[in-house]
This record gives sequence, structure tokens and C-alpha cells, in this order.
Amino acid sequence: MPVRSARVVFAASLAALLSLSTIAAATTANAASVHYAALGDSYSSGVGAGNYTSESGSCKRSYNSYPYLWKNANSPSAFAFVACSGAVTGDVLNSQISALDSSTTLVSLTIGGNDAGFASTMETCVLSSDSSCLNAVSNAEAYATNTLPGKLDQVYSAIHSAAPNAHVVVLGYPHLYQVPGNCWFGISDTKRNAINGAADTLDGVIAKRVANAGFTFEDVRGLFASHEICGDSSTWLNSTTFPIDESYHPNASGQAGGYLPAMTAGA
Repeated sequence: MPVRSARVVFAASLAALLSLSTIAAATTANAASVHYAALGDSYSSGVGAGNYTSESGSCKRSYNSYPYLWKNANSPSAFAFVACSGAVTGDVLNSQISALDSSTTLVSLTIGGNDAGFASTMETCVLSSDSSCLNAVSNAEAYATNTLPGKLDQVYSAIHSAAPNAHVVVLGYPHLYQVPGNCWFGISDTKRNAINGAADTLDGVIAKRVANAGFTFEDVRGLFASHEICGDSSTWLNSTTFPIDESYHPNASGQAGGYLPAMTAGA
């Protein structure tokens, strides 16, 4: 190879290496500047995914939850994990907002399901008649439509005030059931359709309030498709199980395969 050509090749290779080094350095710098706070309810704390942190107690914060998985993959310089099982909007306002400040650059949360009575509705649908289930779902949808928007607005406003420089990712809730599914036993398709419809109502309300707040909404329903209870593929959600509070929550696969990609896309 002529000397001039060799020099050209060497220069091009050196430039490429320097470019890769610059990209890597920038990525490291960006990760180092992220101050991440994970708020919300059991879908964010990781109830149902096992491997809970010793300090979290009844909040059941899991090492398999999407906040922990995102933290491990991206190495932010600060990580505050305060999501808690059973949390409602008032708990976020009273107990979790304090984890935020002006240095917070990224916030994630799921909230609203407990306000709308998710747990009691599921209990009614599992233990009672179709008509009782449909009535419970109707009441939950009415609450989500009429009362929840104002509560979500309060939460989102408080987050913006406490962390004005943060990018906020609000994640929705999946359908629990594939209908028709391949389950031989369990609740009727009438109940399953009603429960999925309630998730649609809830997600629709959340998405509108998130857009109004200028935050980012990530819809997980598509990611969970075919992985719901009675699904054709591996199930990412617990059916009725013990401990009972882990029923109807994402398992470790649901956190990793459903919620983590949604969080990554939103962040």
C-alpha cells in the first residue's frame, strides 16, 4: 500500500476511534448526571415479582421491579426508590414527594389503580356473581372518570413543583386477561372483559391528565398482549396466588418484559 494511502486509512481509523470514545464518554456523563426517583404504587414497587429489599417492609420494593432494573442498566448517579404497595394519590403527596428536589432529573410512577378500588373490585369479581362484578367495575370506572382526574392533577402538579427540572414518565396498567383465553378454570369471560374494560378506562383517564401536565405516558397494554392471565405465551401476571396481595400483579417477567421496556422508551 502506498504511504499516502496508509496514512489516510490510519487517519480515518483514528477518527473513528476518537468518535466512539466521545460517544462513550458522553453516555457515561449523561448517566452520571441522572438523578432518578421512582414513586407510585405496587406496580412500581414490584409487588408480585419477589426478591424484596429488606428495608422496604410492607411496601414490598423488589429488586426485580422496573425501577431497579432500569437503575441497574443505566447507573444513574442518584436513585430514590419510594414506591409502595397499596399507595394511593394521597400517599404520593404525603409520603413520596419528599424524595424529589430541584436536582431530580427523572421521575417514574404508576398511580391511580388503588384510588379507583382495584383490589376490592377484583375481590368482588373473583368471589361474587357476574352482576356483582359488573356493578363493582361500573363503580370503579365512574370514580376513575369523575373523581380521579382531579387527584392525578394534584399529584402531577406537586411533582412538577418539587422537581421542576425532571422528566416525568407515568406508566399505565395492563389488561389482566386474554379473552377468550386458554384457562380451564377461573372467572367468566364476562368478568374478564369487564376488568379489561376498566383498565382501558383507567389508562385513558391517566393518559389525558399526563398529557395535560406535559409529562410522558407509556402504555403497557401492547407489551403485555398475549402474556396476560390465560394468555397463549408465558404469563407475565400473577393470577390468584399467595401471598394474596401479590395476586393480579406483574411477576418478574412482567416487570422485565413489560414495564422495563416501557420505562426505557419513556426515559
